[in-house]
Amino acid sequence: MFPLQSTFVVLMLPVPDDLRHRFHARMQRDVKWVAYLTRRLSAAAKTYEMTDFGADVVSGLDQGSGEYFVRIGVGSPPISQYMVIDSGSDIVWVQCQPCIHCYKQSDPILDPIASTSFVIVSCSSAVCNRLNNGSYMKGNLVLETLTIGRTLIRNMAIGCGHRNKGNFAAAAGLLGLGGGSLSFVGQLGGQIGGAFSYCLVNRGSRSSGWLAFGREAFPVVGGVRVSISEDIFQLIQLGYGGVVMDTGTAVTRLPTVAYEAFRDSFIAQIRNIPRASTISIFDTCYNIFGLEITMFSSVSFYFSDGPILTLPGKNFLILVDDVGTLCFAFAPSPSGLSIIGNIQQEGIQNSFDAANEYLGFGPNVC
Repeated sequence: MFPLQSTFVVLMLPVPDDLRHRFHARMQRDVKWVAYLTRRLSAAAKTYEMTDFGADVVSGLDQGSGEYFVRIGVGSPPISQYMVIDSGSDIVWVQCQPCIHCYKQSDPILDPIASTSFVIVSCSSAVCNRLNNGSYMKGNLVLETLTIGRTLIRNMAIGCGHRNKGNFAAAAGLLGLGGGSLSFVGQLGGQIGGAFSYCLVNRGSRSSGWLAFGREAFPVVGGVRVSISEDIFQLIQLGYGGVVMDTGTAVTRLPTVAYEAFRDSFIAQIRNIPRASTISIFDTCYNIFGLEITMFSSVSFYFSDGPILTLPGKNFLILVDDVGTLCFAFAPSPSGLSIIGNIQQEGIQNSFDAANEYLGFGPNVC
Protein backbone atom coordinates (compact mmCIF):
# COMPACT_ATOMS: atom_id res chain seq x y z
CA MET A 1 0.00 0.00 0.00
CA PHE A 2 2.97 2.28 0.64
CA PRO A 3 5.72 1.24 -1.81
CA LEU A 4 9.16 2.78 -1.56
CA GLN A 5 11.00 4.20 -4.52
CA SER A 6 14.69 5.14 -4.50
CA THR A 7 15.62 8.76 -5.09
CA PHE A 8 18.21 11.35 -4.03
CA VAL A 9 17.19 14.14 -1.69
CA VAL A 10 19.25 17.24 -0.89
CA LEU A 11 18.55 18.04 2.75
CA MET A 12 18.36 21.71 3.74
CA LEU A 13 18.61 21.87 7.50
CA PRO A 14 17.72 25.22 9.15
CA VAL A 15 18.23 24.63 12.85
CA PRO A 16 16.66 26.86 15.53
CA ASP A 17 18.70 26.96 18.76
CA ASP A 18 15.93 25.41 20.83
CA LEU A 19 14.74 22.90 18.25
CA ARG A 20 14.84 19.91 20.60
CA HIS A 21 12.70 21.69 23.22
CA ARG A 22 10.17 22.80 20.60
CA PHE A 23 10.11 19.33 19.08
CA HIS A 24 9.30 17.57 22.37
CA ALA A 25 6.62 20.13 23.25
CA ARG A 26 5.03 19.76 19.82
CA MET A 27 5.07 15.96 20.00
CA GLN A 28 3.34 16.05 23.40
CA ARG A 29 0.60 18.23 21.92
CA ASP A 30 0.40 15.95 18.88
CA VAL A 31 -0.18 12.85 21.02
CA LYS A 32 -3.00 14.55 22.94
CA TRP A 33 -4.57 15.89 19.75
CA VAL A 34 -4.56 12.47 18.03
CA ALA A 35 -6.19 10.89 21.10
CA TYR A 36 -8.92 13.57 21.01
CA LEU A 37 -9.45 13.22 17.27
CA THR A 38 -9.77 9.44 17.57
CA ARG A 39 -12.37 9.74 20.35
CA ARG A 40 -14.38 12.37 18.48
CA LEU A 41 -14.51 10.42 15.22
CA SER A 42 -15.57 7.29 17.09
CA ALA A 43 -18.62 9.06 18.57
CA ALA A 44 -21.44 9.73 16.86
CA ALA A 45 -27.49 28.93 6.60
CA LYS A 46 -26.36 32.43 5.88
CA THR A 47 -28.15 34.79 3.40
CA TYR A 48 -25.24 37.03 2.44
CA GLU A 49 -23.39 36.65 -0.83
CA MET A 50 -19.67 36.24 -1.37
CA THR A 51 -17.18 35.42 -4.05
CA ASP A 52 -14.27 33.02 -3.64
CA PHE A 53 -11.84 34.24 -1.01
CA GLY A 54 -8.81 33.18 0.98
CA ALA A 55 -5.70 34.14 2.94
CA ASP A 56 -2.02 33.33 3.37
CA VAL A 57 -1.00 30.42 5.60
CA VAL A 58 2.28 30.51 7.54
CA SER A 59 4.24 27.96 9.54
CA GLY A 60 4.14 28.52 13.29
CA LEU A 61 7.58 26.97 13.90
CA ASP A 62 9.28 30.29 14.63
CA GLN A 63 6.73 30.90 17.36
CA GLY A 64 7.18 27.47 18.91
CA SER A 65 4.27 25.78 17.15
CA GLY A 66 4.10 22.84 14.77
CA GLU A 67 0.72 24.01 13.50
CA TYR A 68 -0.05 26.35 10.61
CA PHE A 69 -1.55 29.81 11.11
CA VAL A 70 -3.83 32.06 9.11
CA ARG A 71 -4.24 35.77 9.83
CA ILE A 72 -7.90 36.67 10.43
CA GLY A 73 -9.55 39.93 11.40
CA VAL A 74 -12.04 39.53 14.25
CA GLY A 75 -14.72 42.11 14.99
CA SER A 76 -15.57 45.59 13.70
CA PRO A 77 -13.15 47.21 13.21
CA PRO A 78 -11.18 44.00 12.55
CA ILE A 79 -8.39 43.07 14.96
CA SER A 80 -5.85 40.74 13.36
CA GLN A 81 -5.31 37.43 15.13
CA TYR A 82 -3.26 34.34 14.32
CA MET A 83 -5.52 31.29 14.25
CA VAL A 84 -4.60 27.63 13.76
CA ILE A 85 -6.16 26.11 10.65
CA ASP A 86 -7.50 22.71 11.59
CA SER A 87 -9.31 20.44 9.16
CA GLY A 88 -10.05 18.03 12.03
CA SER A 89 -12.06 20.46 14.19
CA ASP A 90 -15.66 21.60 14.00
CA ILE A 91 -15.46 24.87 15.93
CA VAL A 92 -14.13 28.42 15.62
CA TRP A 93 -12.93 30.16 18.76
CA VAL A 94 -10.57 32.84 20.10
CA GLN A 95 -9.33 33.91 23.52
CA CYS A 96 -11.15 36.99 24.81
CA GLN A 97 -10.93 39.66 27.48
CA PRO A 98 -11.59 39.63 30.37
CA CYS A 99 -9.11 36.78 30.43
CA ILE A 100 -9.53 34.92 33.71
CA HIS A 101 -7.15 32.18 32.60
CA CYS A 102 -5.46 32.22 29.19
CA TYR A 103 -2.42 30.60 27.63
CA LYS A 104 0.26 32.78 26.02
CA GLN A 105 -0.41 34.05 22.50
CA SER A 106 1.61 36.30 20.19
CA ASP A 107 -1.16 38.86 19.54
CA PRO A 108 -2.87 40.99 22.19
CA ILE A 109 -5.88 39.11 23.56
CA LEU A 110 -9.08 40.24 21.85
CA ASP A 111 -11.33 42.72 23.66
CA PRO A 112 -14.83 41.95 22.32
CA ILE A 113 -16.37 45.09 23.85
CA ALA A 114 -14.39 47.17 21.34
CA SER A 115 -16.26 45.54 18.45
CA THR A 116 -19.53 47.01 17.16
CA SER A 117 -20.55 43.64 15.65
CA PHE A 118 -20.14 41.56 18.83
CA VAL A 119 -23.37 39.81 19.94
CA ILE A 120 -23.61 37.21 22.75
CA VAL A 121 -25.99 34.29 22.17
CA SER A 122 -27.07 31.34 24.30
CA CYS A 123 -24.13 29.10 25.10
CA SER A 124 -25.70 25.68 24.64
CA SER A 125 -23.48 24.27 21.90
CA ALA A 126 -20.31 22.21 21.87
CA VAL A 127 -18.07 25.26 21.41
CA CYS A 128 -18.53 26.08 25.10
CA ASN A 129 -17.49 22.63 26.26
CA ARG A 130 -14.18 20.95 26.92
CA LEU A 131 -12.29 19.95 23.76
CA ASN A 132 -11.02 16.70 25.36
CA ASN A 133 -7.54 16.96 23.82
CA GLY A 134 -5.93 18.50 26.90
CA SER A 135 -7.41 21.87 25.97
CA TYR A 136 -10.58 23.66 26.87
CA MET A 137 -12.34 26.92 26.13
CA LYS A 138 -15.02 28.28 28.44
CA GLY A 139 -16.79 31.52 27.75
CA ASN A 140 -19.53 32.81 25.48
CA LEU A 141 -20.93 31.71 22.17
CA VAL A 142 -21.11 34.90 20.10
CA LEU A 143 -21.94 36.17 16.66
CA GLU A 144 -19.10 38.16 15.19
CA THR A 145 -17.73 39.48 11.91
CA LEU A 146 -14.59 37.81 10.56
CA THR A 147 -12.39 39.33 7.88
CA ILE A 148 -10.35 37.02 5.63
CA GLY A 149 -8.39 38.87 3.00
CA ARG A 150 -10.83 41.49 1.75
CA THR A 151 -13.93 39.41 2.49
CA LEU A 152 -16.21 40.21 5.44
CA ILE A 153 -18.21 37.33 6.86
CA ARG A 154 -20.94 38.57 9.18
CA ASN A 155 -22.75 36.74 11.98
CA MET A 156 -20.26 33.89 12.26
CA ALA A 157 -20.85 31.85 15.42
CA ILE A 158 -17.57 31.61 17.34
CA GLY A 159 -16.47 30.82 20.86
CA CYS A 160 -15.16 33.75 22.91
CA GLY A 161 -13.12 32.12 25.66
CA HIS A 162 -12.38 33.67 29.05
CA ARG A 163 -11.03 30.52 30.71
CA ASN A 164 -8.74 28.66 28.33
CA LYS A 165 -6.13 25.97 28.49
CA GLY A 166 -4.41 25.30 25.23
CA ASN A 167 -2.33 22.59 23.63
CA PHE A 168 -1.48 25.47 21.34
CA ALA A 169 1.41 27.89 21.13
CA ALA A 170 1.21 31.54 20.05
CA ALA A 171 -2.13 31.32 18.21
CA ALA A 172 -5.15 33.24 19.49
CA GLY A 173 -7.54 30.42 18.67
CA LEU A 174 -8.73 27.86 16.19
CA LEU A 175 -10.30 28.00 12.72
CA GLY A 176 -12.09 24.66 12.45
CA LEU A 177 -12.54 23.44 8.86
CA GLY A 178 -14.26 20.13 9.69
CA GLY A 179 -17.63 18.91 8.51
CA GLY A 180 -19.67 19.91 11.57
CA SER A 181 -22.40 22.55 11.46
CA LEU A 182 -20.45 24.99 13.66
CA SER A 183 -17.18 24.76 11.75
CA PHE A 184 -16.16 27.66 9.54
CA VAL A 185 -16.95 25.61 6.41
CA GLY A 186 -20.18 24.27 7.91
CA GLN A 187 -21.51 27.74 8.73
CA LEU A 188 -20.79 29.00 5.22
CA GLY A 189 -22.85 26.11 3.85
CA GLY A 190 -23.96 26.49 0.25
CA GLN A 191 -22.15 29.79 -0.17
CA ILE A 192 -18.93 27.87 -0.89
CA GLY A 193 -20.45 24.44 -1.58
CA GLY A 194 -18.38 22.87 1.18
CA ALA A 195 -15.32 23.50 -0.98
CA PHE A 196 -11.94 24.74 0.15
CA SER A 197 -8.28 24.24 -0.66
CA TYR A 198 -4.95 24.83 1.06
CA CYS A 199 -1.22 24.45 0.54
CA LEU A 200 1.21 24.29 3.47
CA VAL A 201 4.77 25.57 3.17
CA ASN A 202 7.73 23.69 4.60
CA ARG A 203 8.20 23.92 8.38
CA GLY A 204 9.96 27.11 9.41
CA SER A 205 9.74 28.62 5.92
CA ARG A 206 9.75 32.41 5.67
CA SER A 207 7.38 32.19 2.70
CA SER A 208 3.66 31.57 2.95
CA GLY A 209 1.19 29.03 1.65
CA TRP A 210 -2.49 29.71 1.17
CA LEU A 211 -6.03 28.82 2.17
CA ALA A 212 -8.88 29.42 -0.30
CA PHE A 213 -12.65 28.95 -0.09
CA GLY A 214 -15.03 28.32 -3.00
CA ARG A 215 -14.94 25.67 -5.72
CA GLU A 216 -13.57 27.96 -8.44
CA ALA A 217 -10.61 28.94 -6.26
CA PHE A 218 -8.82 25.61 -6.40
CA PRO A 219 -8.64 23.84 -9.75
CA VAL A 220 -6.26 20.90 -9.33
CA VAL A 221 -3.95 21.05 -12.34
CA GLY A 222 -1.86 17.97 -12.93
CA GLY A 223 -3.14 16.45 -9.70
CA VAL A 224 -5.13 13.39 -8.64
CA ARG A 225 -8.66 13.02 -7.30
CA VAL A 226 -9.86 10.60 -4.64
CA SER A 227 -13.56 9.88 -4.16
CA ILE A 228 -14.95 10.21 -0.65
CA SER A 229 -18.29 8.87 0.50
CA GLU A 230 -20.41 8.34 3.59
CA ASP A 231 -19.19 4.73 3.68
CA ILE A 232 -15.75 5.97 4.72
CA PHE A 233 -17.11 8.00 7.62
CA GLN A 234 -19.35 5.12 8.74
CA LEU A 235 -16.33 2.84 8.88
CA ILE A 236 -14.51 5.40 11.01
CA GLN A 237 -17.43 5.69 13.43
CA LEU A 238 -17.69 1.90 13.73
CA GLY A 239 -14.00 1.64 14.51
CA TYR A 240 -13.04 -0.17 11.30
CA GLY A 241 -10.49 2.34 10.14
CA GLY A 242 -10.57 5.12 7.58
CA VAL A 243 -8.25 7.99 6.67
CA VAL A 244 -8.42 11.60 7.87
CA MET A 245 -6.49 14.49 6.31
CA ASP A 246 -5.75 16.66 9.35
CA THR A 247 -3.80 19.92 9.41
CA GLY A 248 -3.85 19.95 13.21
CA THR A 249 -1.86 16.71 13.51
CA ALA A 250 1.83 16.96 12.69
CA VAL A 251 2.86 13.31 12.35
CA THR A 252 0.99 10.77 10.20
CA ARG A 253 -0.45 7.81 12.12
CA LEU A 254 -1.04 4.37 10.61
CA PRO A 255 -2.57 1.24 12.19
CA THR A 256 0.17 -0.58 14.09
CA VAL A 257 0.43 -3.57 11.74
CA ALA A 258 0.65 -1.33 8.67
CA TYR A 259 3.08 1.04 10.39
CA GLU A 260 5.49 -1.74 11.41
CA ALA A 261 5.53 -3.25 7.92
CA PHE A 262 6.06 0.20 6.39
CA ARG A 263 8.83 1.09 8.85
CA ASP A 264 10.66 -2.20 8.39
CA SER A 265 10.58 -1.79 4.60
CA PHE A 266 12.01 1.72 4.98
CA ILE A 267 14.79 0.54 7.32
CA ALA A 268 15.77 -2.24 4.91
CA GLN A 269 16.48 0.32 2.18
CA ILE A 270 18.52 2.74 4.30
CA ARG A 271 22.09 1.52 4.56
CA ASN A 272 25.42 2.98 5.73
CA ILE A 273 23.76 5.69 7.82
CA PRO A 274 24.24 5.41 11.61
CA ARG A 275 21.07 4.85 13.62
CA ALA A 276 20.17 7.15 16.51
CA SER A 277 18.20 6.44 19.67
CA THR A 278 14.41 6.49 19.87
CA ILE A 279 13.15 10.05 20.39
CA SER A 280 9.66 10.88 21.67
CA ILE A 281 7.11 9.04 19.49
CA PHE A 282 9.70 8.17 16.82
CA ASP A 283 11.35 4.73 16.90
CA THR A 284 13.34 5.08 13.65
CA CYS A 285 15.99 7.82 13.69
CA TYR A 286 19.37 8.44 12.06
CA ASN A 287 22.45 10.52 12.75
CA ILE A 288 23.17 12.63 9.64
CA PHE A 289 25.56 15.12 11.25
CA GLY A 290 28.04 16.32 8.62
CA LEU A 291 26.13 14.78 5.71
CA GLU A 292 24.99 17.17 2.97
CA ILE A 293 23.58 14.70 0.44
CA THR A 294 22.03 11.46 1.56
CA MET A 295 20.15 8.78 -0.32
CA PHE A 296 16.65 8.20 1.01
CA SER A 297 13.48 6.81 -0.52
CA SER A 298 10.27 8.44 -1.65
CA VAL A 299 6.94 7.17 -0.37
CA SER A 300 3.84 6.56 -2.50
CA PHE A 301 0.29 6.35 -1.19
CA TYR A 302 -1.91 4.17 -3.42
CA PHE A 303 -5.66 4.80 -3.19
CA SER A 304 -8.31 2.19 -3.93
CA ASP A 305 -9.68 3.95 -7.01
CA GLY A 306 -6.30 4.32 -8.69
CA PRO A 307 -4.65 7.66 -7.79
CA ILE A 308 -1.09 7.69 -6.47
CA LEU A 309 0.33 10.38 -4.18
CA THR A 310 4.14 10.36 -4.00
CA LEU A 311 5.92 12.22 -1.21
CA PRO A 312 9.54 13.45 -1.42
CA GLY A 313 11.97 12.85 1.44
CA LYS A 314 11.33 16.21 3.10
CA ASN A 315 7.70 15.18 3.65
CA PHE A 316 8.43 12.14 5.79
CA LEU A 317 11.75 12.84 7.51
CA ILE A 318 11.96 15.36 10.34
CA LEU A 319 14.96 17.00 12.02
CA VAL A 320 14.41 16.78 15.79
CA ASP A 321 17.47 18.47 17.31
CA ASP A 322 20.51 20.61 16.55
CA VAL A 323 23.00 17.73 16.30
CA GLY A 324 21.70 16.17 13.10
CA THR A 325 19.16 13.61 14.30
CA LEU A 326 16.65 12.86 11.57
CA CYS A 327 13.58 10.69 12.24
CA PHE A 328 11.06 8.78 10.17
CA ALA A 329 8.00 11.01 10.69
CA PHE A 330 5.32 8.35 11.07
CA ALA A 331 3.89 6.68 14.18
CA PRO A 332 1.50 3.84 15.04
CA SER A 333 -2.16 4.77 15.49
CA PRO A 334 -3.95 4.05 18.79
CA SER A 335 -6.86 2.67 16.74
CA GLY A 336 -7.70 1.53 13.21
CA LEU A 337 -7.86 5.17 12.15
CA SER A 338 -5.16 6.54 9.84
CA ILE A 339 -4.35 10.26 10.03
CA ILE A 340 -2.30 12.04 7.37
CA GLY A 341 -0.61 14.88 9.25
CA ASN A 342 0.71 18.26 8.18
CA ILE A 343 4.35 17.15 7.75
CA GLN A 344 3.25 14.81 4.97
CA GLN A 345 1.00 17.49 3.46
CA GLU A 346 3.70 20.15 3.01
CA GLY A 347 3.95 21.57 -0.50
CA ILE A 348 0.92 19.62 -1.77
CA GLN A 349 -2.28 21.32 -2.89
CA ASN A 350 -5.14 19.70 -0.96
CA SER A 351 -8.65 20.41 -2.24
CA PHE A 352 -11.91 19.33 -0.59
CA ASP A 353 -15.21 19.33 -2.44
CA ALA A 354 -17.96 17.97 -0.18
CA ALA A 355 -20.76 18.55 -2.71
CA ASN A 356 -19.06 16.38 -5.35
CA GLU A 357 -17.50 14.04 -2.78
CA TYR A 358 -13.88 14.20 -3.76
CA LEU A 359 -10.50 15.08 -2.35
CA GLY A 360 -7.86 16.36 -4.75
CA PHE A 361 -4.07 16.34 -4.49
CA GLY A 362 -2.14 18.75 -6.69
CA PRO A 363 1.55 19.38 -7.38
CA ASN A 364 3.81 21.60 -5.32
CA VAL A 365 2.20 24.99 -5.86
CA CYS A 366 2.74 26.77 -2.53
